Amino acid sequence: MMRLWQVAVAFPAISLVMVHAQPETPVKFTWQAIRADGRSFSPELAMMNAEREEYATNLSNLAVNRVAEAEASPASLEQARKFLALALHLSPRNKRAVVVNFQLSQGALPEKVRLDFGPEAMAKLIFARAGLLSKQGGEENELAARLFTTLAAQLDPRNEDAVYASEVQRLDHGELDWSILTRPQVASGKAP
Repeated sequence: MMRLWQVAVAFPAISLVMVHAQPETPVKFTWQAIRADGRSFSPELAMMNAEREEYATNLSNLAVNRVAEAEASPASLEQARKFLALALHLSPRNKRAVVVNFQLSQGALPEKVRLDFGPEAMAKLIFARAGLLSKQGGEENELAARLFTTLAAQLDPRNEDAVYASEVQRLDHGELDWSILTRPQVASGKAP
């Protein structure tokens, strides 16, 4: 009788462990690789190569964490697309941006990484950089300043200065057209 009782207690415990030990169903999503050839920013952009590389790495890491935390929700993928597109156009050969873009295009959900700058700190950093770019003048610098300002507001909606500047930009110039950066890569190598 004692043996029967032990089996009766052990069986549910074993089945409970087996249920938890089964692998989780992978998250399914689609990602069209971002095309960064013919980048939007030439060497005339008022940013040094090392600075471009640093921004590209940090934007890529923010994209990874947003997608991983939200388990590839459509909103996180849309925001990651902006981050990675800007990263790839700032530095087309940035290792982190290239790897993340490829992984996402293969449907692989990236793992969270440790950030050098959290969203709030990054928002302050790119908003300050937007101001410097805007003062430099020129078409490329103005475009980069608009992109940075918009991303700063999205990264930290509590940053009133960034939000205000972003909204004033929108009122003065209309919605920012991200398609110039986010167009997908197609088999022929040409944008759709």
